[in-house]
Amino acid sequence: MTGDLMNSVPAHTLTDMGQPRRRQLLALAGATLLTSLTGTRALAQADWPNRPIRFIVPFSAGGAADTAARAMGAKVGDILGQSIIIENRTGGNAVVAANAVLGMPKDGYTFIWDAANQLTNPLLLKDLTFDYAKAFAPVTMGVRVAQALVVRNDFPARTVEEFIAYAKARPGTVSCGTPPAGAMGHLAMALLQQRAGIKLIHAPYRGGADAGRDLMGGQIDSALITTSTARGAVAAGKARILALTSAQRNPAYQDVPTLAERGFPRYDMDDWFALFAASGTPVSIINRMQQAVAQAARDPALTAILAPLGAVAVANTPQEFGVWLTQQREVLDKVIREANITLS
Repeated sequence: MTGDLMNSVPAHTLTDMGQPRRRQLLALAGATLLTSLTGTRALAQADWPNRPIRFIVPFSAGGAADTAARAMGAKVGDILGQSIIIENRTGGNAVVAANAVLGMPKDGYTFIWDAANQLTNPLLLKDLTFDYAKAFAPVTMGVRVAQALVVRNDFPARTVEEFIAYAKARPGTVSCGTPPAGAMGHLAMALLQQRAGIKLIHAPYRGGADAGRDLMGGQIDSALITTSTARGAVAAGKARILALTSAQRNPAYQDVPTLAERGFPRYDMDDWFALFAASGTPVSIINRMQQAVAQAARDPALTAILAPLGAVAVANTPQEFGVWLTQQREVLDKVIREANITLS
């Protein structure tokens, strides 16, 4: 377009005109091009989405994160009129997936369905090539997944109070399994120890299912795992849930108390999964995606899928989610520092 405008002016005019006139003409050409490009971007945003969207999931297929992503993605896809493709990219404590998203165009067709890694990786990992807080823009918390303090069925304690009293009387002898070191289960256990004044033997596992298996087999005394992971052991009569890590009781486990109501006010250490976009993604697209998730969250069919996982759809706004992330980052930073948690 710039060439067309310049070609419309006779060559001798370009040669003979003064510098002010030349600058005016070039400025006009630049403004025309900028207007055209801005209009093109606006049109692309207004047309979004016109092809499938990817949710990159840093966790293995079949787990709570993957199941929730697929359930949410299917509903969101129906609302937006485009398929949501779930792509599992594990490795590097979710850094592999993060890099994959950051390497894609910031056009609203690739999001990451991430978890507390967004907050804990900067505290636990060295040599990160990006700053999570600056590299990613929060879209919305998709779901919260309750974690549970679970004990093997023959463990003497029947309540949280009895569990704490038992652990206090036998410091360093009660084992507690969690998913990988530094994950939310581990952090929830560390915070419980700090608040209750007890010392447990931490048994980290590759995943919550492994901890649940050993709990059923009696190899460990207790575990802090998601309710979805604990469900099989509880149903088989091999384990008992003493309390949940949620701020409020979970709709699927209304008869199970929370740690917050058992003497630990403001204890809130659920696992959670959320959508983030690479920073620079148009705000209009981020808002449209959040609105689609919020609409999906109101669907009874989605609630029915999430309930057995102990998961509750949230779908808060980007601003609300951003404030919560800032607050939670401070909580987890304190837990990690005081418990001296590392990944080495």
